[in-house]
Amino acid sequence: MEYLSEFIALGIDSIIFGICLKQHFYCNRSINAVKGAEFYEVNNNLINIVEQNKDNKIKYVAIRGAVQSIDTPIYGIHNKVITGVIHKLTLKEHLVVRTSSGYWSDQEHTMQEVYNCVPFVIKRGKHEIEVTNSLAAEVLDLETISDIFEASAPSFVDYVWGFFTGHRQRGLQTTEEMLKEGSIITVIGELTKSSSNHNSLVLQPPGDGTSYYLTTMSISSLLRKLDDQRKVYKWLCLIFGTIGLFIAGILVRRYLKDKEKQKLANELRKSLEQSRKERRQRIRETNLSRDQLCVICMTNPQEIILLPCGHVCLCIDCSMNYTSTCPICRETVTQTNPVFFP
Repeated sequence: MEYLSEFIALGIDSIIFGICLKQHFYCNRSINAVKGAEFYEVNNNLINIVEQNKDNKIKYVAIRGAVQSIDTPIYGIHNKVITGVIHKLTLKEHLVVRTSSGYWSDQEHTMQEVYNCVPFVIKRGKHEIEVTNSLAAEVLDLETISDIFEASAPSFVDYVWGFFTGHRQRGLQTTEEMLKEGSIITVIGELTKSSSNHNSLVLQPPGDGTSYYLTTMSISSLLRKLDDQRKVYKWLCLIFGTIGLFIAGILVRRYLKDKEKQKLANELRKSLEQSRKERRQRIRETNLSRDQLCVICMTNPQEIILLPCGHVCLCIDCSMNYTSTCPICRETVTQTNPVFFP
């Protein structure tokens, strides 16, 4: 395809621009949703407020309270004293890798990432609200409780093998993150009555797809974080949008230039055909019998032989537009050649 490279570049740019634009709109909707969320305290009157709403639910609220597990909490792996309700264990491998230029550089990649959680509530005093589907939260703030790096002790054989393969292990890093019991968090989501206990409330992800947050930040800090993300995507949209317009401009310019060249070439070809036609007309004989005239125009002399039938019945001008079948015997024409009579 003539413009394949431009179309590929424009397609890739359009995909990136579409993703950035989608994320920008998503951040904008999230900011508006958080700004419009009603803030409630965990107290005894909250269940009465929920019952006053349609379907016994408030679609988007912000509630702040202290974390406490419902049953047995999760204990830290390296520090058994620390307990929490959400635990994240990340295992990373640190490597020394030889680059294409011949230098060695440090790299790392995640080997495993495991989440574990238990049912928990946020409470204030004697009042509490259960939090469900916590891992579905878009923002889930966890605190690092341990970060241990275990350096490897390679042997001579490992050094030799690493030299030939181009990578050598430096060690393993194990990181534990946890939402600890007693942490003060803000949960932003849908508040509804529990299906199992009508006297208790549940915070869950909104049914309309609005963002769900479990954060230790305040509402204002969360809004600043979302606004920073929106600005990043806004700039990315401007950058890739400009690149897309530039590529589209190059594509249109090339197309117009090629079209102009094609137009000039067609005009030149028509001009040459007309000049040849006029030159042929000047040198043609005029006093010819009817049998010597072209069977199509009945004006010019017969100048073309049709193959394979061998009939000489067309002038050069008519043969340019009539070459499918012979007008005499109707046989399919495969080739035409000029003939010259002595």
